[in-house]
Amino acid sequence: MKKFLGILALGLLFSNLAQGESLLPKCEGNDEKITSFSVKHFRMVRKWTNCHGTTISPKGAKYVGEFYKGKFNGQGTFTGIDGRKYVGQYKNHKKHGKGTYTYANEDKYIGKWKKAKYDGHGTYTYSNGDRYIGEWKNGLRHGQGTFTYASGRVEDGIWKRNKLLKPKQ
Repeated sequence: MKKFLGILALGLLFSNLAQGESLLPKCEGNDEKITSFSVKHFRMVRKWTNCHGTTISPKGAKYVGEFYKGKFNGQGTFTGIDGRKYVGQYKNHKKHGKGTYTYANEDKYIGKWKKAKYDGHGTYTYSNGDRYIGEWKNGLRHGQGTFTYASGRVEDGIWKRNKLLKPKQ
């Protein structure tokens, strides 16, 4: 019976994580229905730590997610006023870890981030149908990767700073 309860508890825990829900408590003074920027709210956000909340920038961008010492930290969703959107992990207010970024022009990157730059394995799909799947470093195609053009042409091999160095034979 204890084993069953343990498995049930783990299942509930991971089902919440899979749905994107935070296990952190709600931030003190958080108003999930906030629709515009306020200085009072901003001052409160700067104090939020180890909690989950919602904030809006002076220009109208919205962040819903986890905070640590007043910064985006952990899982979160950022939505810009121009239509861009990032859903993923943050560290010290920067995209860091796994995440999906959709640009206003419908380009999309799904993969790993390091200090707000593509870094590690990821897929960038361009709005024109081109696609790169492979390794990134410092925001550039770098390492093993495949660039497939919408026309069907393929460039596969080793990349360095966005240039194909060694095409695969």
